Amino acid sequence: MAPGTIPTFLLYGEDLGEIPAQFAHIETIAARSSLLDWEIGAHRHLHSVQILLVSKGQVTFRCDGRVETLQGPCFMAVPIGSVHGFQFQPDTRGYVLSLSAAFVARGVDAHDPLLHMLTHGASGEVAPGAVARVDWLCREMLAIQADWRLPSALFLTLAEALVRSLEAPQNEAPPAQSDEARLSAFRQLIELHLTEHRGVEWYAAQMRVSGKTLTRICQRAAGCTPTEMLHARLLLEAQRLLCFTNASVVQVANDLGFSDPSYFSRFYQRLSGRRPQQDKSSATGRS
Repeated sequence: MAPGTIPTFLLYGEDLGEIPAQFAHIETIAARSSLLDWEIGAHRHLHSVQILLVSKGQVTFRCDGRVETLQGPCFMAVPIGSVHGFQFQPDTRGYVLSLSAAFVARGVDAHDPLLHMLTHGASGEVAPGAVARVDWLCREMLAIQADWRLPSALFLTLAEALVRSLEAPQNEAPPAQSDEARLSAFRQLIELHLTEHRGVEWYAAQMRVSGKTLTRICQRAAGCTPTEMLHARLLLEAQRLLCFTNASVVQVANDLGFSDPSYFSRFYQRLSGRRPQQDKSSATGRS
């Protein structure tokens, strides 16, 4: 694997191969983790969201720098692209559900908690009233799973019922529907064109709105400007590459589309307060 590459899988540890348009897969936690000393190393999925469900035991969950230890029954939802890993208490019981990006379209509208969970991530306890239902849904999906590259309508329906069983009340009222929908579209465009360093007006044109409108959307729905959102995403990707790969600072700068490594270093320090070499050295010292 190239030094500047974060391990990327459809299913952990397996070659990507051809990416099916729609897929859905479930397995027990033990099926893979027990063979790896109950630890799944840092990696990401660029074509799927993942739902981890612990029915009994303990997991330490790492996702994009956040670390959380949870006791079963609990769950974690990992959005597309997030660098994550798990360390389980031996003999932990539960399931890992992987769903293609197409599954997100099951969100009814931009207000739908399912859409929010799958695009923003979530974690927490399974509500006491939902524990038996969640366990039954997982066992039923495991029983009917055939070709995970061609999931049946029943499997997908059960998967949706499972995700909706995990929905927790939001602490804050969601942004206006139209703003949230357009903000989601902007975030998707950022993911597709992150290293091209496009300007705000270019993104606005792709969304068929003006630059001023895009700015208002971001400020109302996310509390920042489009440029701040673009820069924050670039910084996050730089931190991922510095912390989770063997790439040098110069390689990271090149991978992210910076033609001048010195400018990349100034950009990184302005946003994070640290030089990229400091974070690279810290990550190397921890490994």
